[in-house]
Amino acid sequence: MFIDFKNLATPEKMQWLQAAISPRPICFASTISKAGEVNLSPFSFFNLFSYNPPIVIFSCTRRMRNNTTKDTFDNILELPECVINIVDYEMVQQTSLSSCEYAKEVDEFVKAGFTKTAATLVKPPMVKESNIQMECKVIETKSLGEVGGSGQLVIAEVLCMHVNDAVIGKDGSIDQQQLHLVARMGGDWYCRVDASNMFQIDKPNTALAIGIDQLPIGIRNSTILTGNHLGQLANVQTIPEIDPVFEDERLKNIIQYFSITPLEMELELHKYAAELLNQKRVSDAWQILLSIESEL
Repeated sequence: MFIDFKNLATPEKMQWLQAAISPRPICFASTISKAGEVNLSPFSFFNLFSYNPPIVIFSCTRRMRNNTTKDTFDNILELPECVINIVDYEMVQQTSLSSCEYAKEVDEFVKAGFTKTAATLVKPPMVKESNIQMECKVIETKSLGEVGGSGQLVIAEVLCMHVNDAVIGKDGSIDQQQLHLVARMGGDWYCRVDASNMFQIDKPNTALAIGIDQLPIGIRNSTILTGNHLGQLANVQTIPEIDPVFEDERLKNIIQYFSITPLEMELELHKYAAELLNQKRVSDAWQILLSIESEL
């Protein structure tokens, strides 16, 4: 299906983009005007863009209904500070409630039932119920357009963070399995991040991986191994050698049973290697696959 954006109305663009570019982390921003009016609102156009200096950016799009700017953005133009409160599952319904377009003088902390707590370096208050709060100074704003749906970027430097001890792991850093983050998707959909849907990937280090193009052709063209499997196998610096002391009972059985039908043996060994890769046993999977070469 080909989607030509020049022929779409803004709400249609929003629908397609929000569904495709997801999940998106949520910036729960608290701001304050010069007159002391506090605003609290969530934004899912948000991410980390630099470590040094520590820069985050979020976008307050102009309202499509009447092309006005959000109270958050107006406050930041008056007082360029904010607190970004990180949203987890325990507060997501209240966070959603705060997105109602209340009048400027209405305090969303009160409407959504959140507790104000004083920040240390900036004037806007923090959300006590959030496990992580980042005090920020706004170093720049940038308009991406002057029509409804146009992003108004807020570029902010993180001055300090407050982290609930309950989400600090034994190593002294944030235990991401305890944080239960939520993220925005398209329409009314959100997703929850917890231990049941988290996984780790061994990242390539400074030594270059061989890459999928350097895998043996029989592995590269496997009808069983997926792209993810090939990516795991290719994340080595050199193709391993056959380990003469490697023993595996299932490997022996496959070779013995399928020795007279080499193509079927290769298929079964690829199936076994796939299972091992799903268990992150990359070295063992390599030994299974290397055994094919020695048997054929």
